[in-house]
Amino acid sequence: MTSARASTRVLVCDESPAYGRSLASFLGAGGALDVVGVCGSGEEALRALSRLSPDLVTVDLELSGMGGVRAIEAIMQARPVPIVVVSERAGRGSAKTADALAAGAVEALPKALLRLDEPDGPAAVALRHRLRRLGRNEDHSHASPAAAGAHLRLSATVVAICASAGGPPALETILAELPAGYRVPVLVVQHMSSGFMEGLVRRLDQHTELPVRIARDGQAAEPGVWFPPDDAHLVLEPSMRLRLDRESVVGAHRPSADLLLESVASAVGARAVGVMLTGMGRDGERGVEAVRRIGGSVIAQDEETSAVFGMPRAAVEAGAEIVLPLAGIGDVLRRVKGPGA
Repeated sequence: MTSARASTRVLVCDESPAYGRSLASFLGAGGALDVVGVCGSGEEALRALSRLSPDLVTVDLELSGMGGVRAIEAIMQARPVPIVVVSERAGRGSAKTADALAAGAVEALPKALLRLDEPDGPAAVALRHRLRRLGRNEDHSHASPAAAGAHLRLSATVVAICASAGGPPALETILAELPAGYRVPVLVVQHMSSGFMEGLVRRLDQHTELPVRIARDGQAAEPGVWFPPDDAHLVLEPSMRLRLDRESVVGAHRPSADLLLESVASAVGARAVGVMLTGMGRDGERGVEAVRRIGGSVIAQDEETSAVFGMPRAAVEAGAEIVLPLAGIGDVLRRVKGPGA
């Protein structure tokens, strides 16, 4: 354990007491993180939330009792806090990891990638720095929610939604609000480790009335929800066809929120609606500027309901004129009128 002066309080939840203690020692090295407790089950972690007030929780997927995914759901219901999966089951293509990310986890780390015997190595230092940022939500700002709850009647040809850390459960909340007959194509950029996109799409498709699919290169932008495949940008052409770009380097992410929003602004102009959800960093800032410059509308998730307020904050600073809590965004989008309205 580190001293009480450490900036970010971490609660470790792991099935193995020995691994939990080793992970706590590893995370506490260097003083950036203060490991305030180690739990062996989801039930124990839930009881510790109010007592320990962690800024971040690590969760093993192989927990006895309620299990790791259910523990993540319960923690997010009881006291929303950034959750990082640290598990042997957090490998590429894991369906359980996809469920954990959709339930609210912001990141998943395979145990095999953590060298607990090298707490002072560069990879360990970089990881602790990232966890500190996630736990302290250092991308927060104090921008006041502008036009929150405003009565709007939007008219659009396409809706573009962008998200990163904490995005899967936010997407599930919003998309569940849209009816089966929703006529506006919804294009989505979600920053996610390679190998998990198809699992997320399957889960969302099971929990929404709209079809949720992986886009194909050259297909028409039809009603429904469209994600790019792993490691591809999603671009809307003026012909209203979708293009998958696996070559362009745009910032640190592929898919890029900037590239999607800029393409939507160019393709449909003032009939573009952008939505910026929870996420770290500033991807999407230039895209928001492009949508607003052409006369389109941009909605940003508010700080209180964002797991990480970096991307929504950047959107507000770039001109997003509507800032709403997560629960209000789906209601606004449901009232968006499609082509010909």
